Amino acid sequence: MTQRGLDDGSTEDDFPEWVDRIQSNVAGEVRRRRKEMGWSAQELADRCEQLGRPIPRNVIANMESGRRASLPLVDVMVLAAALETYPVCLIFPVGYVEQTQELPFQHLVPTWDALRHFTGEQELPNHDPGLVPDFEHHASLVHTALAALEEEEEARFAARTATSRAQQEEAERKRANYADQAVSAKYTLRHVRRRLREEGATPPELPPTLGDVDPEHDRDTPQEERL
Repeated sequence: MTQRGLDDGSTEDDFPEWVDRIQSNVAGEVRRRRKEMGWSAQELADRCEQLGRPIPRNVIANMESGRRASLPLVDVMVLAAALETYPVCLIFPVGYVEQTQELPFQHLVPTWDALRHFTGEQELPNHDPGLVPDFEHHASLVHTALAALEEEEEARFAARTATSRAQQEEAERKRANYADQAVSAKYTLRHVRRRLREEGATPPELPPTLGDVDPEHDRDTPQEERL
């Protein structure tokens, strides 16, 4: 192996291979999680097969003991589902592995930081987050709109059942306020969805309660005709 100098004067030979380290993270967390659930390697293999991606018991055993030379991403995804966790939690086992490497030849970093970089929760300079911020904004607007509509309905009921004029007026004031919040969220949501379509993306499906957000033209026109 050709040695590559690092900023602190060390070389790549002073660090375990990046691939080995990542596979060790996954193997260790699979083993820990499997034992925590009280499963044998065979039971984990059976569960993977039920999910549609058979991973034989001996393959799991070899992986956990470090004898498996490769670890396909699809296996990580199925193992995570079988163990009822997230794939990123197998790759970066926060709390069980103190430090890890994000890329070959890089310094060790806290596993928590590596996980946040991987998920995009912590932004990196000159990295394009794609449409993730737009989808996060979309989800927030949907939540706001649904909550406002629910509160509006409760306020409407309170106005109908009020026992005094003062209570009725207060309930009507709240109802109008929640209605305005819902309209504002849906208005912004419409523009976010339109911008996503202009980017060539397909917006997330809306719950039936928000079916009036998309104009008829946007709902009925195929995406290829909108582009």
